[in-house]
Amino acid sequence: MNTFHLSGYPRIGAKRELKFAVEAFWKGAKSEAELQEVAAEIRRLNWATQKAAGADLLPVGDFSFYDHVLDLLCTLGAIPKRFGFDAANLSLPEYFQLARGNATQFAMEMTKWFDTNYHYIVPEWHADTEFKVNAKNLVAQIKEAKAQGYDIKPTLVGPVTLLWLGKAKDDNFKRISLLPKLLPAYAQLLRELAAEGVDWIQIDEPILSADADANWIKAVETSYKEFANTGVRIIIGTYFATVAEHLNLLKALPVHGVHIDCVRAPEQLSIFADAWPENKVLSVGLIDGRNVWRANLSKVIDTLEPVKAKLGNNLWIAPSCSLLHSPQDLAVEEKLDSEIKSWMAFAAQKLVELGVVKQALAHGKDSVKDAIAASDAAAADRATNKKIHNDAVKARVANLPKGADQRKSPFAERIKAQQAWMNLPVLPTTTIGSFPQTTEIRQARAAFKKGELSEADYDAAMKKEIAYCVEVQEKLELDVPVHGEAERNDMVEYFGEQLAGYCFTQFGWVQSYGSRCVKPPIIFGDVSRPNPMTVYWSSYAQTLTKRPMKGMLTGPVTMFKWSFVRDDIPLSEVAKQIALALNDEVLDLEKAGIKVIQIDEPAIREAMPLKKAQWDEYLAWACEAFRLSSTGAEDSTQIHTHMCYSEFNDILPAIASMDADVITIETSRSDMELLTAFGDFKYPNDIGPGVYDIHSPRVPQAKEIEHLLRKAMDVVPVERLWVNPDCGLKTRGWKETIEQLEVMMEVTKKLRSELAAK
Repeated sequence: MNTFHLSGYPRIGAKRELKFAVEAFWKGAKSEAELQEVAAEIRRLNWATQKAAGADLLPVGDFSFYDHVLDLLCTLGAIPKRFGFDAANLSLPEYFQLARGNATQFAMEMTKWFDTNYHYIVPEWHADTEFKVNAKNLVAQIKEAKAQGYDIKPTLVGPVTLLWLGKAKDDNFKRISLLPKLLPAYAQLLRELAAEGVDWIQIDEPILSADADANWIKAVETSYKEFANTGVRIIIGTYFATVAEHLNLLKALPVHGVHIDCVRAPEQLSIFADAWPENKVLSVGLIDGRNVWRANLSKVIDTLEPVKAKLGNNLWIAPSCSLLHSPQDLAVEEKLDSEIKSWMAFAAQKLVELGVVKQALAHGKDSVKDAIAASDAAAADRATNKKIHNDAVKARVANLPKGADQRKSPFAERIKAQQAWMNLPVLPTTTIGSFPQTTEIRQARAAFKKGELSEADYDAAMKKEIAYCVEVQEKLELDVPVHGEAERNDMVEYFGEQLAGYCFTQFGWVQSYGSRCVKPPIIFGDVSRPNPMTVYWSSYAQTLTKRPMKGMLTGPVTMFKWSFVRDDIPLSEVAKQIALALNDEVLDLEKAGIKVIQIDEPAIREAMPLKKAQWDEYLAWACEAFRLSSTGAEDSTQIHTHMCYSEFNDILPAIASMDADVITIETSRSDMELLTAFGDFKYPNDIGPGVYDIHSPRVPQAKEIEHLLRKAMDVVPVERLWVNPDCGLKTRGWKETIEQLEVMMEVTKKLRSELAAK
């Protein structure tokens, strides 16, 4: 039979059991032994579910307490020396400090995993970085799975991708120069796994899906020649884009198989199938590992049958990528509309789909005719269902007039109109929007949703939290306050709940980073805004202060990128539908007197295609969608946007074309490195670089913020410079939040005094 395997499965637990256990451990409410018990039970349930669906090779190494890239760095002994930890004897508290920082060291940087919303810990590479294998944790999980009777396939990030994803921390040092030191460590690791009885291992090299230069591609060839005699059979994993341009390389490598993503790049299947050697495994991912929609099983089986005819059992089947990016189990969803639910498949259901495909390839379609009939019915219903298709929304997008996405005047005129009424000081201060989501806030929201708290009492509770948030900002003397978003559960989910075309789950959580999980909305149909979404709360907050209150919205690209998006129309059309819905909100905020409005687009960089050839097309419609969201706003209305950790150097013209009056970016973990590009480009509008890292609970020292702010002043004209934290403060506690902002304000006032004295 054709082997059914996968490279990863959701690791947080069906109801976020790992999140709560890890956070309890951080607080001292759970012991390490208790945390390990929770982790072992999650792994046991995951493996049992996979095996029950018919999986032949179960993943090991996909589980992590924080991040699998960080786990690999620990296994290879490549943790930053600045922490002073013994990599060979790293404790669990020390492991978490690498990711979260401590009293003396800032956390390791993190950024998005390719074009997903998952954050990985960024390796820190130095010329003197050394590698020393310590595989005890990985080996323990291998023994654990074997003791439960499973055939396994460990999954690791490959050496070339690992180097490529890291950052060089020394001047004139190239990451790739570490390859000769890294490869022997990898080879040793593979031999140690072979000694544990590991037969197959998947080594993921998604670098092959990106536009890496020839030196990096040559490094792939070098690496796998080094691994040819390590005692394990290797399958190289690729995903998120086509790797057809590397067909000849992948055929020639001394490995035993390759996995390709035929959801994101269906066109590559025929290229590989026509030329693939019959003695090597070709693993084909035709079940979408990154979305929630049922597969069309008839099409999947029909597509795979000719490949099976050529390759026989050397055709393997798998999800397109790790199921880490999918919610865990649709079966626990009790409140979803039954019709919409019938169109969906979460991780557990995707396993079942793969089991059906495996059965059909072995015994024919008739052996699974009931499953295929149900799949066909769901596909037919989605194509015509009135819950999905709204003619008025489609017409609004189709009939946009020329120039509909342009502001009334250029920035140079707008900023004068804005400053005339805002009268801001030099180095104006603000925050990114959210303030601590306390236990009281969460309890009130939960009670309200359960019907245990009346609407009037919930309204009063939220207003109390907003009033406290504004009071804190008044005392701090922040120039542009926010209302703190007490009423919001998530920056995407909150808006999705109020937009037509969205639906929501109870337990559709996915990991964003560490213990941070998000429950993405699901865009199933055409999107519109039935009623105002934020005007009530922002207007109330404005009554509490004479300072200009900033309204907070989530931008169109982020709204679809951080949702599970429909796959039956182009993304560009989805983005424009959302943009026009947001534009209705912007104009209503403006009418209500909220004339500073932030439209966050933290996902605009991560949503870019991996292939540069597709960038221009994407950026054209993505930036148009952002502009559409503020079209018609008066010149005196100041539009802000915020973007998370990203490399902006190569897309700065597009970022500038968004024409936001103020852009805030995360820069503290990179020591303002990201800001340099904005200075070199001479970014024309205002910029607010983050001056401290909100992902760590530590309170920055004044000298640290001053160092970052002075670096910013060196590259951005001071009259264009804002001061703000790196990101929203939702995950922090009030005590540390106030202390952090106090330091930020102390430094800002000091520098204002210096500038005034000149």
